Amino acid sequence: MNNVEEVFDIYDANMNNIGTAPRSEVHAKGLWHQTFQCWIVSHEAPEPKLLLQLRHPDKDLFPSLLDISCAGHLSAGETIQDGVRELEEELGLRVNFSDLLACGVFAEDDILSERLIDREFCHVFIYRCDQPLNDYLLQPDEVSGIVAVNAMELERLVKQEAEQIKASGFKLQEDGQLEEVHSVIVLTDLVPHPIAYFDLLFRTLKQNHWLA
Repeated sequence: MNNVEEVFDIYDANMNNIGTAPRSEVHAKGLWHQTFQCWIVSHEAPEPKLLLQLRHPDKDLFPSLLDISCAGHLSAGETIQDGVRELEEELGLRVNFSDLLACGVFAEDDILSERLIDREFCHVFIYRCDQPLNDYLLQPDEVSGIVAVNAMELERLVKQEAEQIKASGFKLQEDGQLEEVHSVIVLTDLVPHPIAYFDLLFRTLKQNHWLA
């Protein structure tokens, strides 16, 4: 992991910039900051799939859980457009910002403990990519694996209309090789985003006819 502590722009609850602060202070005090989040959709037959990344076990937030295809904090001075660097850093994808479909901004407030409060203005996007999962170049200290799930089944899972769904993909081994995995995941395997967050994602997919 990077030993140089990140510095973020910080905001009030109305998204007005109020200065900067180091990552540790931002999470200790629950200061609002910005993140770039991108869901990758693959139009494999017969139904579209969404990619989930397996978070590294050393992450300070939600280690070893499945989450958004690609996500990261915006450092101080960065714009939302600069967030596309996360796709290249985490997954090896060089993407133009204009190729992303914007879902909107979601204010997420997670109080994980007295000393760990995560308040994010999440800038959520969708990117279509149909390349095979083993073609992704995973960032070893950030991403431990990547799996694909049926998009409609994921919606049912987060709405608690299904108890489990199937996932297939690859897990990164210590030697840097990818090991194929096939598993069944339940709701507690996912980072616990609010249902309203997922509503934003699935509503955008449906409005753009990527999901029935």
